[in-house]
Amino acid sequence: MHGSTNETDCLIIGGGIMGLTLASLIKEFNSSIKVDLYEKLQGVGLESSEALNNAGTGHAGYCELNYTPMGKDGKIKIKKALEINSKYEITLQYWSYLSNKYKSFDPKNFIHRTPHISLVFGDDNIRFLKKRYLLLKKHHLFKSIIFSQNRKEISKWANLTMIGRGSHQKVAATIVKEGADIDFGAATNALLKTLKHKKDFEIHLNDEIVKIKESKNNLWEVSVRNNISREMKKTFAKFIFIGAGGQAIRLLQKTGIHEQKGYGGFPVSGQWLVCSNQNIVSQHNAKVYGMAPSGSPPMSVPHFDLRIIKGKKTLLFGPYAGFTFKFLKTGSYLDLIKSLKLKNFFPMIYVLLHNWKLFHYLIRESFQSKHDRINLLKTFYPEAKEKDWSIKIAGQRVQIIKPNSLISGKLEFGTEVIISKNKKLAALLGASPGASVAVDSMIKVIEQCFSEKLSNSEFKKKIKEMIPSYGQNLITNKKLLKRIRLSSHKTLGLKD
Repeated sequence: MHGSTNETDCLIIGGGIMGLTLASLIKEFNSSIKVDLYEKLQGVGLESSEALNNAGTGHAGYCELNYTPMGKDGKIKIKKALEINSKYEITLQYWSYLSNKYKSFDPKNFIHRTPHISLVFGDDNIRFLKKRYLLLKKHHLFKSIIFSQNRKEISKWANLTMIGRGSHQKVAATIVKEGADIDFGAATNALLKTLKHKKDFEIHLNDEIVKIKESKNNLWEVSVRNNISREMKKTFAKFIFIGAGGQAIRLLQKTGIHEQKGYGGFPVSGQWLVCSNQNIVSQHNAKVYGMAPSGSPPMSVPHFDLRIIKGKKTLLFGPYAGFTFKFLKTGSYLDLIKSLKLKNFFPMIYVLLHNWKLFHYLIRESFQSKHDRINLLKTFYPEAKEKDWSIKIAGQRVQIIKPNSLISGKLEFGTEVIISKNKKLAALLGASPGASVAVDSMIKVIEQCFSEKLSNSEFKKKIKEMIPSYGQNLITNKKLLKRIRLSSHKTLGLKD
């Protein structure tokens, strides 16, 4: 039985950092645009954006070594790190704007200055890290990066990593002291606070999208089921954004748009070791990233990681990757099977066959004992004791399987926005770095899909107020970056 019907200008599926960022931007640009946001859980920021579900927080390219890969020619490529860092600065600018405008948007609730450290061992990895440092140091985005092979200095940066470490082991590290820890679940709720009392914005919790189809009147017809009452209702939308984490691929398939054909998802699960000894937690004040183990996916780079969750310091290590059939932590073990369609069957099988080493690695990781996990932790924290750590489930990540042809595909690590030809639907697929570049991603959606509702002069005036660097390149504009950071980093508490 169908309940009430509704019509909206913009229907957003998913109450994570992406969905709330898009809703916030749209309402800041044009308050008359009607926005309805649907979330199947009882609150926002509870799935991929939630602190312990998020694989890495504060993504800025400062310490993630997988963003600076070494090519076959032996040269380190820093382009991705520069791109991620400049996009991260766009997010910080927007948050700075919101912080100055709304008392309810308090950065102290979700962002905290936390040094970002890369730590490596052995001659080969040290040579790599030093080369990386020398390349990044030349660029104004990374001018504050520091390199050291001095154990006493590294100990000052991350004391626990050096206690009990054998004097024979060669060690090196880099640090960027103005890094940050970000609780994206708390940031999502902060965005919601700025929206709750705005006219023509409505949030629908416990409401799950079950069907999406194009109707004859040029609108999307969406069927919604309430997960508490089980009541069904219909709503109509001029535009839809799908930002539902791992479930985005299955929702995109429901739309039937041409652009989704051949796409699939490769789910990866994760687990953390979380420290229960507050005496140990109090001694660590940084994010320490290392090298990914051989054969592991890029997003499984191990990190010895300080998080500030609800004002409390939390120390964790991981994530330990694994394989699962779920697309969401709260999803179904049938998600992967149900995502198999005629149009993506062969690209997905092709990717699975050509990535069997990765598949084998994930299965092996899933069955690791706690003792084995502690042994990996000891490479970062030599004096780690099993009794001080417990295992907690991290969030699900679904990597993109992208079609190359009707029978072949490619496994992509990263995020991608898919937009329908008629610009009436957009969907975000993939995982990391996702959250930290949310503002840049959602501005691109608005530019392409809402151009008729945004007059050119007013749009540019407003966006320059919100993001002063808009239309300019922070990678090439040294003076602009210095001015931007001086302002936004100060507002957000990232400066000394």
